[in-house]
Amino acid sequence: MNKYRWQASALVLVAFMLGCNEFMVVGVISDIARSLRVTVATAGYLVTIFAIVYAISTPLITIFGNRFNRYKTLMVLLLIFLVGNTWSGFATSYGWFLVSRMLTAAVAGAIESLIILFANDIAPRNKRAMLISWLAAGFSIASVVGVPIGTAISTATSWHVAFHLISVLSLLTCVVMAVILPRDLPQAAGGIKDQLVMLTDKRIYLGAILILFSAAALYAYYTYIRPLLTTGLGFGTIALNWLLFALGLMSILGNRLSGTVAERDGLTTMPRFYVVDIILLLLLPVAMSNRVTGFGLFLVLTLIISVVNSPIQIHFLDVAEADYPQATLLASSLNAIFFNIGISLGSATASVVLVRGGLLSLGYGATVFAILSLIVAVILNRANAAHQRQRVAVKED
Repeated sequence: MNKYRWQASALVLVAFMLGCNEFMVVGVISDIARSLRVTVATAGYLVTIFAIVYAISTPLITIFGNRFNRYKTLMVLLLIFLVGNTWSGFATSYGWFLVSRMLTAAVAGAIESLIILFANDIAPRNKRAMLISWLAAGFSIASVVGVPIGTAISTATSWHVAFHLISVLSLLTCVVMAVILPRDLPQAAGGIKDQLVMLTDKRIYLGAILILFSAAALYAYYTYIRPLLTTGLGFGTIALNWLLFALGLMSILGNRLSGTVAERDGLTTMPRFYVVDIILLLLLPVAMSNRVTGFGLFLVLTLIISVVNSPIQIHFLDVAEADYPQATLLASSLNAIFFNIGISLGSATASVVLVRGGLLSLGYGATVFAILSLIVAVILNRANAAHQRQRVAVKED
């Protein structure tokens, strides 16, 4: 059990490291722009390009990497990540910094998929969902703790130093992972076609659509959380940092709740959460008339709107293990891939709604995605139930 705890802690450390690398740029974007002599708008493309490379490279690397040993693949990817992040820390021009960010983005998604796969295999079955939820919490902790610390270091010294500290953390992580992770995870060989056939399964593509709409529902309002808190609720700049910190803590609690839900009833209870999401999002314009009710609503939304993450990840892994063992690595990447697509969709929707309807109308765009999520969740549960009945009937015959 002690060995498992060390392994679990190491996997969460990897998630934290990835989160710091991905999110810190947002906090130091002005410092980067000034240092590299570009506009803030140009520096902002670093975030967009990172997301695009991440979304494209993750499925490609997971599909082609399936033929290699999991442990060796993870270690190679971690070393590439270390090189890319260190390169970022030493970059003195926008072009080289952009290339270094693309390098880290190219492997970050595949690393996340692999640590989920390791978590799925090393954890006792009754602890599997909770460990996967802690991996998600690692990213939240990075945004709550790691990013502000990185921003403070950048302000006090240089953003280069902040990236160097992540490199130190990455090197430490590589050493720890090399020592404590199992060398030979069970894996079934399979070509590209053998893996992609999983995507034709109704239970898989419905799950992918569900996570896409869920992410869109979140980012259809969260994209503009700062103006919602300042312009909408009238909070000052000093209070803003504390409010965002509180929302970050609530996100960590939400990930823990997600693990608890996955351990118990999983996807079968998700429609209830989406009903609550819909009600809260519809009440958003009314709640925004008061600071207490407005921020209270955001706290509750942050707690429950991402509860689907662990149940859907367990769902993907269970389906793959039972029917597509050659595609378990691809299955572990689906959540991250479609969540990022959902972020893009939600953010684009938020921009349109903001221009046409104003700040207080953002909840309505999010409501549409929450309703779509509810519908897909119901259909997915029915598909799972039908598959289970069919499997029982086959056994009885």
